[in-house]
Amino acid sequence: MITRQRLTISYMAFILHRLSGIGLICFLPFHFLVLGLGLEGEAALDNMLAYTDQPLIKLGEYILVVLFSLHLLLGIRVLIIEWMPWPDHADGRGGLRAGWIFAALGIALILGWIFIDGVMA
Repeated sequence: MITRQRLTISYMAFILHRLSGIGLICFLPFHFLVLGLGLEGEAALDNMLAYTDQPLIKLGEYILVVLFSLHLLLGIRVLIIEWMPWPDHADGRGGLRAGWIFAALGIALILGWIFIDGVMA
């Protein structure tokens, strides 16, 4: 159960990092399916690639890029927290930690936008 003490920016980053990892794991079977279609022959792969031109699939690709970016950047945040000395903020606010979280969210959304803009063009 999420208590008031856990409702901090750092805890939300923890949850986002875990959820983005779960989302990426859920994507893997579909990725392996498409790779397997490439082994079945050119026609099977071409049919799947034609299927991926649908707007709903493009939205899924955008979400995938955002999830990947979030997971990468929040994982780097965890490494920085582990390796660098930080002042202890018991309330979970402030400092570079919060800045890194907001930067990670912004960068992930920008990378997703760049990806979808390139795909839709």
